[in-house]
Amino acid sequence: MNFDWTYIIHLGILSGALLVATLIRARVVFFQKYLIPNALTAGFLLLIFYNYIAPAFALETDFLGELVYHLLNISFIAMTLRKTQKAPKSVRERIFPTSIGVLSQYAVQCVFGLLITWVLIQTLMPDLFPAIGFSLPLGFVLGPGQSYAIGSGWEALGFEGAGSTGLTFAAIGFLVGCFGGVFMINWGIRKGWISEEEVKKIREKGVRSGILGNGVKRPRGASLSTEPEAIDSLTFNGAFVFGTYLLSFGLLTLLTALLSLLGNLGNELAVNLWGINFIFSAMTAMLVKEILKKVKVHYVIDNGTMNRISGISVDLMVTASIASISLIVVAAYWLPILILCTVASLLAFYTLPWICSRLFVDHQFHRALVIFGASTGTMPTGLALLRVIDPEFETPVAADYMYATGLTFIFAIPLILSINLPAYSVSKGNPSLFWLAVLISAGYLIFVTIAFLIISRRRSFAQAKHIWYRPERHRKKEAKQ
Repeated sequence: MNFDWTYIIHLGILSGALLVATLIRARVVFFQKYLIPNALTAGFLLLIFYNYIAPAFALETDFLGELVYHLLNISFIAMTLRKTQKAPKSVRERIFPTSIGVLSQYAVQCVFGLLITWVLIQTLMPDLFPAIGFSLPLGFVLGPGQSYAIGSGWEALGFEGAGSTGLTFAAIGFLVGCFGGVFMINWGIRKGWISEEEVKKIREKGVRSGILGNGVKRPRGASLSTEPEAIDSLTFNGAFVFGTYLLSFGLLTLLTALLSLLGNLGNELAVNLWGINFIFSAMTAMLVKEILKKVKVHYVIDNGTMNRISGISVDLMVTASIASISLIVVAAYWLPILILCTVASLLAFYTLPWICSRLFVDHQFHRALVIFGASTGTMPTGLALLRVIDPEFETPVAADYMYATGLTFIFAIPLILSINLPAYSVSKGNPSLFWLAVLISAGYLIFVTIAFLIISRRRSFAQAKHIWYRPERHRKKEAKQ
């Protein structure tokens, strides 16, 4: 029968690449040593395939871009629907500093990304589209889904290949997170930023093949929340996710119709909302979760299952995002991509140890490491790096980071809503909109700096010449005085 097999073919290709990547990780020490996620390996395996082989079989990458867009929204919904408990007071005291650490990279990458772009426009590349400056934080900090979704919207405003450019930044960010994170761990060991006991645990752990061995006790990944003969638990929890996504689609469609009544301004705002649908999807999931709490049935949600749904979404999303990168587009923007990624990587590598060693009073290196991974790759990258020095998550760092994501998300909304300003500066012929984006980004940098001074107090600029703050060094100095 003449059915459309396009979706099945693409999903089969992505799945096959993930299996091959898993085999490579299990057998090749290089991939184990540098903790390279299987989805990243699979994506690069398919990069050449989709650029040079797939077109001969009429397999276009349009589906991959659409898949990235939808999987991003699904992953946000699954993570938001999870049952949460009010954080204890001790944790709440660490949430704000953790958010400030993450926001420091948002601010730094936005400011430097825009200013470097302006310099390139004034000198070497006068035709460079100014929004590429925001492609840096979109790809590094927010990830492939957001960078593709928002970048695709810029293509209609004149930024040719913006979606693929955003995916390129995200792919390079993953590489920086993996390789740079492992280098940072070794650097921290050499400099004594990690205790001897923790170093011993790292060396005892051995290689990470990515596959649990035969006979090894396997951790529980999910629990049943239904009776299987009635409905499978995965089906039940998945129904909440996809039902919420349908509700999000319906509400956003209704909002688009209402905004269209305002004319061109309303239509443009509606387009922006579709570009940042992951925010709208998360807000819809919050609404659904509150309704479930009100009717006292939120207990039916299983966090483990939601984690698995989010996990498969992220793995497929990362693989598809890298596979869909157009090498032709990368070749056209290789210079700004190289400069921006190099600057962002160096800034993250050197600023985070300096900031985190003064911002926090416990587990400073652990916190710097997880924020570094999340600020170059994604949240799973940061947690993967943390597992190297804290394999059982015995420290509160992972939990603190998860609690802080909600606050960070709220803080980042104004920045995300201003993300189209550089693109509008071209489409509307108004350069002041570009500088308004610079001003907003600088405002974030000022906010982060003030918050850092308030939290760190006397530690703020103590031992300023040293990348790592050591309390004992400070106490010795005070004793001499």
